[in-house]
Amino acid sequence: MGSVGGSRMLARRAIAVALSGCALVLIAFVFDAAPLFVPGVALLLIGLLAPASVWACARGSDAQRQLSAERIVEEEPLEASIEVSRGRLAGWGRFEVIDPFTSSRLDLAGPLSPLRGDRQASVRVVTHFSRRGLHSLAPPSLVVSDPLELARVETQSSAPGQKLLVLPRTEAVRWLTSDGARRFDRPDGGARSEAQAAVDMDGLRPYRVGTPASRIHWPAVARGHGLIERRLQADGNSQPLVVLDARNPDPDAPPALLDAAVRAAASLALDLARRGGCGLLLPGEQRATAIDRELLRWPAAHARLAMVTWDPPTQARAPNLGPAAGRLGATIYVAAAPTARLGAVLTAPGRGLSLLVVPIAALADGRPGGMRERLLATLDVSGCRGFRLGVARERRRAAPETSAI
Repeated sequence: MGSVGGSRMLARRAIAVALSGCALVLIAFVFDAAPLFVPGVALLLIGLLAPASVWACARGSDAQRQLSAERIVEEEPLEASIEVSRGRLAGWGRFEVIDPFTSSRLDLAGPLSPLRGDRQASVRVVTHFSRRGLHSLAPPSLVVSDPLELARVETQSSAPGQKLLVLPRTEAVRWLTSDGARRFDRPDGGARSEAQAAVDMDGLRPYRVGTPASRIHWPAVARGHGLIERRLQADGNSQPLVVLDARNPDPDAPPALLDAAVRAAASLALDLARRGGCGLLLPGEQRATAIDRELLRWPAAHARLAMVTWDPPTQARAPNLGPAAGRLGATIYVAAAPTARLGAVLTAPGRGLSLLVVPIAALADGRPGGMRERLLATLDVSGCRGFRLGVARERRRAAPETSAI
């Protein structure tokens, strides 16, 4: 076995054949057995010529992969093509591609056979990824061997490794209460009028059906720019806020809990953005990202969600809710590993509607761990369940027999 550059040769069988030929030739000399000279010389030549011919076939041969996309969503199929080219001296070698992308070996004896004479071939492969994050893909390698498989050369691709970002998948939000989704159409789930909540203008945006005529920017209409509406500063403050908490108090916590929480946060942010807009606050960020109906900032936020990892216990910090303390809108707090103190934080005076979303696998007796309050299940999404906090205190007199979930 030897290696030169990015190639590695395996010729153990060829060496064994050559040694067998040498042994026959030696026996022929010692015992004056002339009939053994011919097979001995033949075996010796085969053992020597097989590695040389395979090495010549491998020179100039290469395999490179081309991805159809640099970003995909979990479980979605990804197509790639492997372009294989052989050198000028590759006349009778057998070609095989080892692809780490699909963990498969592809025999190219047909497309690159000397009978067809093709020097290039394209192989289409399809695979999928079940885990989000940034994946490093090793380049494919090309294996060239002789017809008897006495020797082979494995050539590494000259192309560098590739990076693939796998985004968390989003799923439909299933609201368990009849008014659960409608609560997010207004600040704090109340009936605050837009005229009262709007204070200052914060720019312009395309007209939305149902917007009052008082908010239409008539100078823009007069200049022929179409229907444009004023965006009011209070709009951003009244939109719901989705918060993702990736703190991990248990070093042995399974990564599936965090993956479920990330999918739930992505699904909720996308659902609320389509309803009128929301904010998304991710671990380590000081300011929430505003996502509107046009979803202009959603691709960047989706990519950051794909890169979220567990916060080590020694470095875990609670999400920075300080700038959002005065928000008029609801807070949807998605926690991969909830604690009992979250209830007190999210139901503090001055906060609007608060929902705690946790993975179903992390629930104890149907409730987030450590919480004794009777909670009303509000939604299910991506293997997580959302609970409205403070329901028991708000409805103790009106509905003392509210069912706990």
